[in-house]
Amino acid sequence: MILTVTLNTALDITYRVRSLRPHASHRVSEVTERPGGKGVNVARVLAALGHEVTVTGFTGGATGRVVQELLAPVPGIVDALVPITGTTRRTIAVADERTGDTTQLNEPGPTITPTEWSAFQEAYEDLLASASAVALCGSLPPGVPVGAYAGLVRTARSFSVPVLLDTSGEPLRRGVAARPDIIKPNAGELAELTGSHDPLRATQDARRRGARAVVASLGAEGLLAVSPEGRWRAAPPALLRGNPTGAGDSAVAGLLSGLVEHLPWPARLTRATALSAATVQAPVAGEFDRGVYEEWLGRVTVTGEVSAA
Repeated sequence: MILTVTLNTALDITYRVRSLRPHASHRVSEVTERPGGKGVNVARVLAALGHEVTVTGFTGGATGRVVQELLAPVPGIVDALVPITGTTRRTIAVADERTGDTTQLNEPGPTITPTEWSAFQEAYEDLLASASAVALCGSLPPGVPVGAYAGLVRTARSFSVPVLLDTSGEPLRRGVAARPDIIKPNAGELAELTGSHDPLRATQDARRRGARAVVASLGAEGLLAVSPEGRWRAAPPALLRGNPTGAGDSAVAGLLSGLVEHLPWPARLTRATALSAATVQAPVAGEFDRGVYEEWLGRVTVTGEVSAA
């Protein structure tokens, strides 16, 4: 079982409009709702790839009940969300059909009490006992300590469960020091962590700060990975227009599935890049266009070198 942690779960709502214009009223042509938050998106992609996944984090209020109702029929996913008194947040994506661009509005999330945080930590330890890997994903809701991910990384390591961390800012800075197996920042998050805007130098610096492997998402330029086994760059064959929401989460699913399947790094990066592209072509986060995915598996270019033993 793969475990995904989404401390700030969400109900993702996508509005499609013909053309998004400031200071104007818009007629929405389509509305979709999906259970969301980065780890939930990762879980849906992992399940679609055939893996058994357990989702944990927090859920509360009417919005939280909708999230759980939408999760229930998804094959391969087990709901282990921890109840809270607050209300799960919503995220609003407005997709412009004319340009293909998406505007995102993210609520901050409910305030987590110390008692609720303790209950989550106990549930997390119980789930780790049967986990093959864990992904810690996304922002921290109010009330959760800024060093929360560092503690969760250390707990996973005490269970000998490999852990992938995908967050930003101070939670990432502190989490890296706890020595996660993989971190997956984008270029901006990596620069914020290290102070360097050179991707290769920044990934190497991030490894010195504690991460065993660093996979940097470089947008249209693909992925850059630096690990003890070597360093590689995965380049997509073309630029695809569409909704980029969730593309990074799909990359995490590709990396995590490759880890538990013991794939070599080039194969992991190929899968992650193809899934990202296929997600851009899908209408909502946490889904991917399987035709695009299968086509791109044979078209992604991976170059690099293996470290000397």
